[in-house]
Parts: sequence; structure tokens; C-alpha cells
Amino acid sequence: MKAFRLNRLFNAQSRRCFDVAVDHGFFNERGFLSGIENLGQCVRTLVAAAPDAIQLTIGQAELLQGIPGRDKPALVLRTDVANVYGSELPRALFSRMIGNAAEQAVRLDAACVVVNLFRIPGQPEVTDQCIENILRLKPDCERFALPLMIEPLVFRPNEQAGGYMVDGDLEKILPLVRQACELGADIIKADPTDDVGEYHRVVEIAGRIPVLVRGGGKAPDAEILDRTEKLIAQGAAGIVYGRNIIQHADPAGMTRALMAIVHEGATAAEAARKIGLGK
Repeated sequence: MKAFRLNRLFNAQSRRCFDVAVDHGFFNERGFLSGIENLGQCVRTLVAAAPDAIQLTIGQAELLQGIPGRDKPALVLRTDVANVYGSELPRALFSRMIGNAAEQAVRLDAACVVVNLFRIPGQPEVTDQCIENILRLKPDCERFALPLMIEPLVFRPNEQAGGYMVDGDLEKILPLVRQACELGADIIKADPTDDVGEYHRVVEIAGRIPVLVRGGGKAPDAEILDRTEKLIAQGAAGIVYGRNIIQHADPAGMTRALMAIVHEGATAAEAARKIGLGK
């Protein structure tokens, strides 16, 4: 049953999940590799800090699953690769899924798979590819009792943002999150809204489906901790952060600080002490 794998993702006490994403090398962007040049060392550091899950690709999952012992974080397997993140976009954009994704995930003992659902201005073909990916993946996930995490991402026009083009407009996020639920998501991974105080509406539109919040681009520690505290208070079921951990001077310390907020109900100020901020 899916519930058995979901139990590996969500903390038994808090019923929340902290997933660290280190799948950035899949997307062929030089800037995404900062902090994960030596991915093996990065994974070992994260395992020692003990988040609930680590998000990896098909080619790198062994770095986690090959570690001896039964106490390591669960594997969340990235199933799709895209070329939509560059500051200068190529002539043709795509989002392609790996072959037999659910079966490969089961063979790797993954607890969950994750797939994108993009909304990019002027690029409906990419959304179509994402939907096709999900429609192919969903029946296999049901067959193998494998939880499906869908990542609905709203982009701003590339000429406005350039590169990491996150759009925090609530009115755009809500329908895409709902579409992800209608397509069969077991978990939603969504961006924070521009006004964090409105995030309860994202949680509400997802209904019974737990919502994990993406970290987005690198931001100051105090900002990340404060935002995380507010998002958890808004009803988020956890977080999926990448660069704000792996590009941090103390990735393990930042992981522990965020875990304190997500699982222990710590305030941002209390969590900051774990990385030497505050008193």
C-alpha cells in the first residue's frame, strides 16, 4: 500500500516531511551545480543530518541507497528532465520522463517519485508534455503502490526574471495546484506565494493532499527560517529545499535548523541558534 511508503516520508510525530532536493544536475545548468560538485560528499553530509528524504535522479540514487544501514533518509526519485531553467532559453523547450519510471523507482527502493507540471508563458507545448508524463506515470504508480509527488510550477516570462523564473502569484498557483490534484497527486510540491500569509489557500485548494513547499532560489538565512515558520503555520505539510541547504556554509546545521521548525514547532529565532545566529 502507498501508506507504507508515505510512512517513510512523513515524520511519525509531526506528520510532516522535510525533503532535501539535490537533483539539480539533471537540468544541465552550470549555476545549479554550486554546492553539489562532489555529490557523494554532499549526500553523506545530508544523511548525517537526517532529513526525512533526499531527492535524487536515476543516475545518482545509488549514492544514497548504497549507504549501509536502515536509518538513512528515504529516496524521492526525480523522474523528468527539462531545459526550461536557463537565463537564455533554447529554441525548443521540453520536459521528458525517464523510461519505466515507476518500475525503476521500485527497483531503487524509492519511497516516492516526483514529476513536474509547468505553466510557462507562451509555452503550452511544455505543459502538454508534463501532463502526458503524469498521465503515463500515474497508472504505474498505482500498480506499484508508489506515491506520486507532482510539482506544479508557475513561471514568470523569461525576459522579466531570467533563469529561475518562479511566479508567486496566488491566482496562478491555485489552479495549477488543483490540476495536479485532479491528475492524481499523492503529494504536492508547490512554490511559496508572494504573500506567505495567503498560503493557507494553497493548502485548502489541495484538500486532502499534503502540500510541501519549495525553497526556490538562494536567500538569506533569516529570511528562509522566518518564511518556513510562517508556511508551517499556514498549514504546509513540510518543505522541499535544495540550494538554501546545499549552498549553505553549514549544510548540516541548516538542515537541523529547518527540521526544528518543521518537526518540533521551533520559531525562526530558536532555529537560528543551530547555525550560530542570534543568542
